Amino acid sequence: MPKITIRAESAYRKHIAPRRLREAALETLSHENAPDDVELTIAITGDDEIRDLNRRYRGVDAPTDVLAFGEGMTDARFAAPGEPAYLGDVIISYPRAQAQADSRGHPVSDELLLLVVHGVLHLLGHDHAEPDEKHKMRRTQDKVLRDLGAHVKLGRR
Repeated sequence: MPKITIRAESAYRKHIAPRRLREAALETLSHENAPDDVELTIAITGDDEIRDLNRRYRGVDAPTDVLAFGEGMTDARFAAPGEPAYLGDVIISYPRAQAQADSRGHPVSDELLLLVVHGVLHLLGHDHAEPDEKHKMRRTQDKVLRDLGAHVKLGRR
């Protein structure tokens, strides 16, 4: 079974449901036929932390909703035999998630599921730079969210 670590800054711990975040990651991994011996971390943080990461690693000096940092692999199937593949980290800004949920008219809990699914798809090699990639990623994301029972009114994703 995949190992999924959930970390949250103390200010946001009481606002999240770690079990649901883990479920979203597991559903995404299952949908994409990822191996059972993968590991990843989901971190819930604030705008200052995610802004710093965005500036350092993407050259964008602004907060964002989600960042996905892979461990250099786009496919866990290339891990060394017997070794779990560490896919990477999905970092989510709780304040951005809350603002997006408010503007889209759905619960922040569902927005967090969307951001987890989106981030895990990136760790698995999905992208949305080109229209066909964006369409494929959106379809996959929508299917996983439906399977999770999330009621997300999608915006730009």
